[in-house]
Amino acid sequence: MMVSPDRPPEGTVRDWLAKRADLGGIAFVFPEIGTEMDWPTLQAEASSLARNLTHLGVEKGESVAILSPNSRDGLVALYGTLVGGFRATVINLAAGRDAISYALDHSGARFAFVHPDCSDLFDAANATSVTRISPADVAGVELHEIAPDDHALLMYTSGTTGRPKGVLHSHASLLAGGWTTATAHELGEEDRGFCILPIYHINGLCVTVMGALVSGGSLAVVSRFSASRFWEQASRSEVTWFSAVPTIISHLLHGEAEPDDACRDRLRFGRSASSALAVETQSAFEHRFSVPIVETMGLTETAAQILSNPLPPGIRKIGSPGFGYGCDVEIQGPDGTRVDDGREGEIVVRGPNVMLGYLNNPKATKATFRKGWLRTGDLARMDEDGYIFVTGRLKELIIKGGENIAPREVDEALYAHPDVIEAAAFARKSDRYGETVEAAVRVKSGSPITGPDLIGICQERLGAFKTPDVIHFLDELPKGPSGKIQRLKLADLIEAPAI
Repeated sequence: MMVSPDRPPEGTVRDWLAKRADLGGIAFVFPEIGTEMDWPTLQAEASSLARNLTHLGVEKGESVAILSPNSRDGLVALYGTLVGGFRATVINLAAGRDAISYALDHSGARFAFVHPDCSDLFDAANATSVTRISPADVAGVELHEIAPDDHALLMYTSGTTGRPKGVLHSHASLLAGGWTTATAHELGEEDRGFCILPIYHINGLCVTVMGALVSGGSLAVVSRFSASRFWEQASRSEVTWFSAVPTIISHLLHGEAEPDDACRDRLRFGRSASSALAVETQSAFEHRFSVPIVETMGLTETAAQILSNPLPPGIRKIGSPGFGYGCDVEIQGPDGTRVDDGREGEIVVRGPNVMLGYLNNPKATKATFRKGWLRTGDLARMDEDGYIFVTGRLKELIIKGGENIAPREVDEALYAHPDVIEAAAFARKSDRYGETVEAAVRVKSGSPITGPDLIGICQERLGAFKTPDVIHFLDELPKGPSGKIQRLKLADLIEAPAI
């Protein structure tokens, strides 16, 4: 069951974990607490959790919510749910109370694994009486039979409608997500990745966790990224590669910490994803640290990676996320015909890593697929060598630090105050985050409401990450002929706040 660059992995996550356990070796090291976990132990503890869930009456393919930071227990919960044949519903801890409550309800989860650090958040969001899983091992319980096409992962992602959409992946597409990474980056059993991105996002889960499972390598896992400790942790854990977002790369570039010579020599590459990496940032990082950065692109709907630049000495085109690995990628016009000769169109993709669809949302699923191709909503052109250059977005998503934020979700929080007549969140370009959130509102004449008041409402409903940095009060928001607020004009219309 070794990975082939020509064929996606066969079988299920249960099959691959069993094979890794038979071969032995380290699966994870945890530099923050100085412990490690081997593949046989991971399989044993995951199987124990799977038996417990089966004994509780959880049905095959049923959602089991997981609320956990990157941790030993969180990884066991993820693998245990997958081994048991259940749908791992990994909850975004930064999504805010309302979005978490929606995910718990919409997923239909009756049970949840809740890490102790997430207890208060779970209690605040748990409006549907989801039951916490208590540790137990029930011997003699026969697990559900599972197949590659069975549901494996449910992950919620923001969309332009404001309501998160539940992206459904099978065991096959989940493994294919790890395979595209392993193939593009030539990962092997001797490699150790550095998992600094949260596993409740598709990058952390598929690129690092599934990438290690498929390639047979191992991971160093930390609860959160720390710019001051990154290089020390990377050195002590003997990592050979890491996956990051542009914000993290920028933090490292502007930080004081440096890798030691052994760490610098051991690191084969770092990879950047989730949003465009500034050319200046990439060049400066490579010049300072002598570690090549491979820019990539992926989506939750494609189990992460669809595009990647090759590793050195292959040609890395700065400013491009590369070309397709393990999947077909095209540029298409509005009518679905292929666009060539460097003309702009929409990026579309098809392949084994593409999602099954959106849970309980056939309308959104139908709109996302066209003649077997998944529409990404991103505009781009392809050069003569097949490299993709992203030029813009069809969607209005705000991408802050690699995270998708739906503007309408912020709008709705602002509209919760009765004095708000019009509201529109929008993106402001930022050197630190790529984009930040700001919002414009029109309020009732004579209203005493202030910017801090509205920011407080957003923080309560959405969490600090999605909350606008600034609220602008306008007499009228710009509108088109139909009366729709023209969100994309706001950043140009409103002067950027002084820093």
